[in-house]
Amino acid sequence: MPPPPLVPPSPLPLPGGDAGQGSVELVALLPVLGLLVLALLQATLAGFAAWSAGTAARAGARAAAVGRDPGAAVRRAAPIGGARAVVRREGDTVHVRLPVPSILPVSFGSVGAVARLEAQR
Repeated sequence: MPPPPLVPPSPLPLPGGDAGQGSVELVALLPVLGLLVLALLQATLAGFAAWSAGTAARAGARAAAVGRDPGAAVRRAAPIGGARAVVRREGDTVHVRLPVPSILPVSFGSVGAVARLEAQR
């Protein structure tokens, strides 16, 4: 009895195989990865706004200590949100609130900082 003829494998995948499974899983994960990247960017912007508020508050306190306008100093010193800064002065203390920039059309509130420097006489 002769051996059965060898049949070359078909180039087409068999029904029920797992070909393309990795692509389907990647497509399912892309929205999750996109949201993660957006969340990280937003957290970075919030941290930068907090750092900017501290820098602006110190500049405002220095200006107030030498008798200048702390509001103008805050607006010049804040890298982001300086034009919309809320500045409040109480004696030798300067309070600053800056809006948190957003990459989405949603407000993430504001961050604040306080700095105090005694008047220079």
